[in-house]
Amino acid sequence: MEKQSFELVTGMEGYCRVHRLVYEGKGSRFMFFLTLRRNILRICKAHPGITVIHFNDALLATCCLYHKGYEHLKRTVTLHGLDVVFPSDIYRKRVLPKFNRFDLFIAVSRATANRAIALGIDPRKTIVIHNGVDEERGEAIQHSKTSQQVLERYGIPADRHLLVAVGRAVKRKGFSWFIREVVPSLDPRFFVLLIGPFDNRPSLFERILLLVPGKLRERIMLFLGFGSDAAMIRSLLNNADFTTSVRHLGRLPSGDKKVILQASEAFIMPNIHIDGDMEGFGLVCIEAALAGALVFAADMDGIPDAIQHGKNGFLLPSQDANAWATKLNEILTNKGKFEGNRQAFRQFTAANYSWDKMVRAYYSAFAK
Repeated sequence: MEKQSFELVTGMEGYCRVHRLVYEGKGSRFMFFLTLRRNILRICKAHPGITVIHFNDALLATCCLYHKGYEHLKRTVTLHGLDVVFPSDIYRKRVLPKFNRFDLFIAVSRATANRAIALGIDPRKTIVIHNGVDEERGEAIQHSKTSQQVLERYGIPADRHLLVAVGRAVKRKGFSWFIREVVPSLDPRFFVLLIGPFDNRPSLFERILLLVPGKLRERIMLFLGFGSDAAMIRSLLNNADFTTSVRHLGRLPSGDKKVILQASEAFIMPNIHIDGDMEGFGLVCIEAALAGALVFAADMDGIPDAIQHGKNGFLLPSQDANAWATKLNEILTNKGKFEGNRQAFRQFTAANYSWDKMVRAYYSAFAK
């Protein structure tokens, strides 16, 4: 979400005059939200030419629902996914329907739009604009030695075929499900790498959260983007059945992550259904495809808006362990069948997903 916000703000400055009101990590978050109305009115007074105010997520929009003083301006909202389905009856039944006082809703995927409409958002005010991807991520690594050096740096076995997953350790990503249900049926030549924020030991905050009642704890984790699957992943990684076939590398520099993706047999995104959570778009899939990885992703939520089956990746049924194991094992038994897809998938992704394309679509929506 932060990346999309940055690209939208900076990209839009190439098409029209933009006035930023962004929390940049300085000072209190609470004060940022508390002073939103005052700061919006201050900016509008200083720049009377403003015609559109855009809230780039539903949390911001919620905080501004009852503002007075700028109702005459057009107000638009981006809906990302979790900010629509957050598991709170009060939010779903009493807050979201009031969003219809805004003028336009921009969902990052058709699945997000459908969920929003089902919860009371006016379909006549709802459009879909996909997120983009950094085109420079697709630049090829010129020297094979680079891959070898990166793999050696992280102790990744050179004689294994890599399956790579990237993302936060949250339940909807399906990482623990994949380890538990799919890995035992994979060809033993595969080695699974997980990349993303991860603590090898429970943090103090995580231990405190264990004292909170279950449903409330889950909502806190969802709201904060906390690693709700971390404990299960740690347990599995310490299981002797998986220590030689799965490893979590934690957060990596973007360059190293890209090299590992290019050296992989496949990128996997085995998402599963979690009540009150959803994958709004699946940006990491198109980043992997543009890096040259062969993408296999769950056919659910907003992922099909990012991965079009057979065009820039393969969609597999969510939580069907046999389908996942069979398709991934086929990579090694029939390598020629898949190898030609990498370049074609990368070219399709580069041609159809870019930040500039996203920004131009937003500008067109604002202009209307």
